[in-house]
Amino acid sequence: MKKLGFGLMRLPITEEGNPKSIDQELVNKMVDYYLKQGFAYFDTAYPYHQGTSEVATKKALVERYPREAFTLANKMPTFLVTKPEDYPRFFAEQMDRCGVDYFDYYLLHALDANGYANTVKYGGFDFMQKLKAEGKIKQAGFSFHDKAEVLDKILTEHPEMEFVQLQINYVDWESELIESRLCYEVALKHNKPVIVMEPVKGGSLAIVPEEAEQLFKSYHPDQSAASWAVRYVASLENVFMVLSGMSDLEQVVDNVSYMQDFKPLNDEERAIITKVTDVIYNNIAIPCTACQYCVDGCPTNIPIPKYFSLYNNQNQFRLSITHLNLYKNLNQEYGKASDCIECRQCEEHCPQHIEIVDRLKEVSGVFEV
Repeated sequence: MKKLGFGLMRLPITEEGNPKSIDQELVNKMVDYYLKQGFAYFDTAYPYHQGTSEVATKKALVERYPREAFTLANKMPTFLVTKPEDYPRFFAEQMDRCGVDYFDYYLLHALDANGYANTVKYGGFDFMQKLKAEGKIKQAGFSFHDKAEVLDKILTEHPEMEFVQLQINYVDWESELIESRLCYEVALKHNKPVIVMEPVKGGSLAIVPEEAEQLFKSYHPDQSAASWAVRYVASLENVFMVLSGMSDLEQVVDNVSYMQDFKPLNDEERAIITKVTDVIYNNIAIPCTACQYCVDGCPTNIPIPKYFSLYNNQNQFRLSITHLNLYKNLNQEYGKASDCIECRQCEEHCPQHIEIVDRLKEVSGVFEV
């Protein structure tokens, strides 16, 4: 298969603010163009567009093309499962919504430490193997949003999982929160093929600072900023699919143009992306270097650098459900930003002289609403 996958999570809509108002006619045109160019991989999920993405998928694909003409991936909503009986119930509903009798790729959706524990508790991995034995799914895997050590634990304890879907992009590659590189290296260690999600970071890397844009244009005047982001992850060894959540026909045409005859990044292009990453990080809101001096002795165990990194990330690339979930995950192990008692010993230790107490209030205002 060609490496560009069509993510059906940011489809065009007819009513602003209403994700259920999918523009089916336009989606059909986007799908037609994508398939005509020789691409075939589609990715949907139970909660996308508030439950209507799967139905739109059925209308655009299943009702208009033979089943062998496309590859379809779907995901079990593990975060909605509260008992073993939920697995067959959700799966049957997904089969009906999509109008198929099997999925080519099927994933346990958005596993993290808690989601993994619940999936084990309710028998999710056994259910996946049952589906595969019955021919209802061809490949079993999971998408992942947590630290590399958690991923290593899952793959060690469940080697039967055949692939992983990871958030990877050039900004998150060395992120202490996302750990894109570390998670990718864990997948390599376990010899698991990788599907990449969020290569353009929810569309954020399609519009970069002007200085970064000029760096891109100086080398490829006619290529979009998004193309650099997608090619960056597609160039990684062991990545067999890169998902792009396409919202209009222009995005489909653009993505297809440079992925039709995909060429991995060369050394000069990699150097440019390194410079662009520096430009983006130089535009951060809080100049924290994550030296950790501030956290020693914090009476409420607040992971100040981690919260500042998350705040900078959402500030530059827009607040998303991913940001909120990451904050909630941190809250399970550490104090919240609002737990600060304003003792200010952290400020005494900060080499960057950051007004940490005030900044934590900003963090709390964003993530604890």
